[in-house]
Amino acid sequence: MDIRSISPSGEWDRFFHLFQQQEIPAKTMLLREGQVSRTAYFIERGALRIWFNNNGRDITFQFFFEGEGVSSIESFRTGQPSLFNLETLEPCTLHSISHISFQYILDHSPIIKNEIEQQMLHRLIFYQRLFLSRIKDNPQKRYKELLEQRPDILQRVPQHYIASYLGITAVSLSRIRNRR
Repeated sequence: MDIRSISPSGEWDRFFHLFQQQEIPAKTMLLREGQVSRTAYFIERGALRIWFNNNGRDITFQFFFEGEGVSSIESFRTGQPSLFNLETLEPCTLHSISHISFQYILDHSPIIKNEIEQQMLHRLIFYQRLFLSRIKDNPQKRYKELLEQRPDILQRVPQHYIASYLGITAVSLSRIRNRR
C-alpha cells in the first residue's frame, strides 16, 4: 500500500516527494521515551508498537499496521519529549516525513489537514476506550474483545506483547487462551 493511496481525494500525490521511503529491520527503535519526535511514519509494510517502561515492566498500548500513520504525535506536534517508545515488530517499509514537511502539507492542503484531524480524533477515541477498558473490564473480557475486534493482532504480534497490551502476564494470557 503506497502512501498516495491513503486519501480517496488523491491529495497526497502532490506531497509524495516530501516523504522518504525506508526499509527498517524488525526490533528497531524509531523513537525512545524522553526523545523529541522529529519524524512521523506511514506504514507501507510491517507492524509497529508503542510502549513505555513502568518500573522495569514493558507496557504496550497500541499496535500499528499497513496503511496507518504513526508517531508520538504529542511530541511531534509540540516539541515535548515523547512519553513512549516506537518500535518495529517486523521488517517494515516506512515512508517518513519531517515535522517541517508535515507542517508544510497542513499549511497547503485543507483536505489533508481535515483528514489528519479525523485520524487524531479516532486515535483519541481509541485511547479513551482503552483507558475505560483497563478500569472496568477484566483481562478475559479484554482478550475476548481483542479477539473479536482485531484478530489480526493475535496472528501477527508475539504473545508477550499481547499480554503486555492486555495488562497481564504471558502466563495469564496462556491460561485465558486455554479456557477458550
